[in-house]
Amino acid sequence: MNKMRTAPDFVIVAAIFLLLAIGVVMVYSASAAFAYHKYGDSFYFAKRQLLFAALGVFLMFLIANIDRKKFEQWAAPGLILCFVLLAVVLIPGVGILRNGARSWLGIGAFSIQPSEFMKLAMIAFLAKIFSRPGFQITRFTKGFLPGLAILGAAFALIMLQPDLGTGTVLVGTGLILIFAAGARMKHIAGFLMLGAAGFIGLVLAAPYRIQRIVAFLNPWQDPRGAGYHLIQSLYAIGPGGLLGLGLGMSRQKHLYLPEPHTDFIFSIFAEELGFLGAGTVVILFAVVVWRGLRIAISAPDLFSSLVATGITAMIMIQAVINIGVVSGAFPVTGITLPFLSYGGSSLTLTLAAVGILLNLSRYTRR
Repeated sequence: MNKMRTAPDFVIVAAIFLLLAIGVVMVYSASAAFAYHKYGDSFYFAKRQLLFAALGVFLMFLIANIDRKKFEQWAAPGLILCFVLLAVVLIPGVGILRNGARSWLGIGAFSIQPSEFMKLAMIAFLAKIFSRPGFQITRFTKGFLPGLAILGAAFALIMLQPDLGTGTVLVGTGLILIFAAGARMKHIAGFLMLGAAGFIGLVLAAPYRIQRIVAFLNPWQDPRGAGYHLIQSLYAIGPGGLLGLGLGMSRQKHLYLPEPHTDFIFSIFAEELGFLGAGTVVILFAVVVWRGLRIAISAPDLFSSLVATGITAMIMIQAVINIGVVSGAFPVTGITLPFLSYGGSSLTLTLAAVGILLNLSRYTRR
């Protein structure tokens, strides 16, 4: 029998709304110069980000109030649909090519990124199979390997786009789910060693990835090429100091730093609001992760616990990688910062995922 629902976790709600508010303001600040230069409207991206945020919040509260059993029922159909979309997006003339990756489906200004939806579908499906009565995750061939095979198939389709960033988040989230489900460490360690070899192979197979690794180790070796993004990002973060240059006062957003409103929005934030501002964003993400793990620990059943773990891991991994990239801790890869970076599919999907967290929080043991 289901426990009677209580109020959702308002600490997460508060943290998310603060991150969204910061995101809309920073998308405007970071994109105003570029938007005016390209579209003649400095609010071009900010208005769309506000629309995406409103749609995402609507979905978040809608999902927070539906029957939680629906998540398990929709897990398999959702995964199948995402696999179909990942295959369709690879068809020339159907998938939209942007920045060298065929990752979008849509018409005109309206487009979606199927790989973003695959992350959430994979979480729900893996949680479903791992929580089935009698499923033995500790067995290699009948437990660990099937989940890994499904994860690998999705990763392969995403790499055909190619999109190593999203693929990394997908695999990282999946591995945390497998660990949380009780897989043996020797199985996970063996896969990590195999995965490391595969990752090296993927890097060596694409010259631009090798350039990114070299640029990560020494961006000044190619300051106008592979190292350009990182150098301009550090030029933004460095002058920010403790309090920043002031909101709207960034210099790097004036067509120096590429993608200032998407992948590198945290750089502009650090430049304008300094260490204290950047630290506040990190704390807000830490609050979301803390409350997400609390929901996972207190969930009423294994499926709910694994779903909460997966969603929390997805947000955490994406935030850590993005902040690590812009600060020079990781090689440059195209991963946006949840809730802050401009982008329709990513923002609405992440808010929908938070809606699932809020839904599950209503059944937790408090």
